[in-house]
Amino acid sequence: MLLQMLKSKLHCVTVTEANLNYMGSITIDETLMEAAGLLEGEMVHVVNNNNGERIVTYIIKGERDSGVICLNGAAARKFQPGDVVIIMAYASMTPEEAREFKPKVVIPDRHTNRLVK
Repeated sequence: MLLQMLKSKLHCVTVTEANLNYMGSITIDETLMEAAGLLEGEMVHVVNNNNGERIVTYIIKGERDSGVICLNGAAARKFQPGDVVIIMAYASMTPEEAREFKPKVVIPDRHTNRLVK
C-alpha cells in the first residue's frame, strides 16, 4: 500500500500575477521551487486563503529571485494578485517511508515572496 503524503509546501506566498490568456498552470520563482524541492511540470495543489478556492495544476519555472507566483489560464478567474496562497506537492510513500519522511516547508516573506534569511 502507498500513502499520499505531503512532500513540499510553499506556505503563504502572495500571487503576483493572474494571466487568463495562458494555457494553464502556475508559474513559481525558481528560487522558491528549489527551496521547496519542487520540479517544473510537477503537480501541485494550490489553496487560496482569501476566497477558499482550490485547484490542482502543474508548475512552470519562473525567473529566479523574481518572487513571481502567477496563476495561468482558467485559474486566473479564481486567484488574483494580492491573494495569499499555499502551494503543496504530495508524494507516494510506503508506510515505512512516510514514518521517516519530513516534508520541506518554506515560508518566504509574504510581501516579496523571497526567502527569509
